[in-house]
Amino acid sequence: MAPQAGILYVTMAPQASLPAAQFHDWYDNEHGPLRLRLPYITNGFRYRANDMDGKDPTKEPEWMAAYDVTDMNEMTKEQYTRLRREPIQTQRERDTMKQIKVDRKFYDLVLVRTSSNFEDIEQIGAQTKDVASVLVARIFTLKEGAKDKEEEFLKWYDEEHLPMLEKVPGWRRGRVYKSSSIEPVNEVQYLALHNYLPENGLGGEEFQAAISTPWKKDIVANVIDDRSRRTFDLYYTFGPAPRDLAAPASLDALASWNYSDGVTKTYKEKERAIVESYVTTADGAVLPYRLEGSTNPEAPLIILCNSVLVTWGIWDAFVEHFLSDPKNQHFRILRYNSRGRTANTGSQNITLDVLAADIITILDALRVPKAASLFGVSLGGATVLNAALKYPSRVGSFISCDTNSKSPAGNSTAWAERIDIAEKQGIKAQSGEPLVGSELAEKTVRRWFVPESYDGGVSEKEIQRVKDMVASNSLDGFKKGVRALFDYDVEGLMRSSKVKGAFVVGAGDGVLPKTMAEMAKNYGDGVHLAVIDGAGHLPMVEKPREFADVVERFMAG
Repeated sequence: MAPQAGILYVTMAPQASLPAAQFHDWYDNEHGPLRLRLPYITNGFRYRANDMDGKDPTKEPEWMAAYDVTDMNEMTKEQYTRLRREPIQTQRERDTMKQIKVDRKFYDLVLVRTSSNFEDIEQIGAQTKDVASVLVARIFTLKEGAKDKEEEFLKWYDEEHLPMLEKVPGWRRGRVYKSSSIEPVNEVQYLALHNYLPENGLGGEEFQAAISTPWKKDIVANVIDDRSRRTFDLYYTFGPAPRDLAAPASLDALASWNYSDGVTKTYKEKERAIVESYVTTADGAVLPYRLEGSTNPEAPLIILCNSVLVTWGIWDAFVEHFLSDPKNQHFRILRYNSRGRTANTGSQNITLDVLAADIITILDALRVPKAASLFGVSLGGATVLNAALKYPSRVGSFISCDTNSKSPAGNSTAWAERIDIAEKQGIKAQSGEPLVGSELAEKTVRRWFVPESYDGGVSEKEIQRVKDMVASNSLDGFKKGVRALFDYDVEGLMRSSKVKGAFVVGAGDGVLPKTMAEMAKNYGDGVHLAVIDGAGHLPMVEKPREFADVVERFMAG
């Protein structure tokens, strides 16, 4: 990652007319993540002032946002400036910003000093309670005159002030910025930002010593014309993936909101807040996702990974059963459409390792250091198993369903025959894109579901829903995505794994109950094994309550 070159520093004073939920939902789920998708904006943070006693929050900014930038010149170019115009800028943003007093400034980094035991708030998943989450912001305007005033100010800050602040308990980092050269300003300002731990020595003996030296007094008397000081607490850390469920869940949240990308939206469903958006991988694959569950931004996260040819909708009934139980409502659940659902599969050949890396990309985009658990079925089952084996520090546990630890003999031939069926049928979408079509869809669901599920009732309606997913899958995406199943083998890694796991299989899924029993025997210290009666290849669809029961026992164990 390129080093920081500067910062975008924004203070905000929302007016009383702006509902708090609209303000937070707009900033956390729309405005901030959109900027974090730019490659030169590496971090974004929201802060809330802790020095507001006696101040009018509609006049004195209570909120501040800071974005770390690696190339300030990019902030003048079209890729960034278009974010503030139609069609990218939404009507909601325009309506919201009319109700906020905003002061937006660019600064270039000129000095930085970091303590030897600095715990960087930029690290993924850094929590407010145990990092340098208190921020002191100082803005200085220097007296008019010779260049040596700037040189003297920076010399004092670098040679005396920062070294003395480093001795203050809880001080972790100091950075000094100057009004950026990328845009003209009426007067040059210096911005100093100091990170402290929540428990710190601000106002204590060491701090008083740092601000009371003869050199400091000389700087104040002869160099500085004006200065201000604000203190803030870290409120929210942005990532490129919207994830704030608290704002849309709030009682004063406004109507459901859709972004102009056609994918991102926040809304309520059955009184549960939902965030839908997407993550883009480094090679350009787009992975749409749906996030729901606990509104706590630090709540444990479960990621659900699909089989080929379907959408995240295969998990609907399971998620409803699982989250309807109060003891499970402290979890967040993310499900996503993996590579192969659409023709946009990225520039890499799709392998099991690429699919496992996609899960880590999702975690990074959501600023989650470690998933509580990964659940996957079929190709998704192999994916989550591989992710647990390859990235044990990022995966708390996994449930791998109806899958193999290595590709069966003849697998590529069998899938080639299925691709041939779809190609011969020649079904296309209205756009002209080739689709998998109904013929392969019918053959697929007949293999996936047990005969008893064709009951003419709820189960058969679910089968039809899955069949429609298969039929509407991109044929090109299917052909590329299914190649991950052609040649893989993770058996060797399983034997030494320490990640907690479970293998779950439908009793009616051919030879897989026997196969997965062998997998359980060969896995590290051993894993849970559960066989769900009355289910085939997708037990979370055919037996969602029973599957939820298995999950609950595993997560509680």
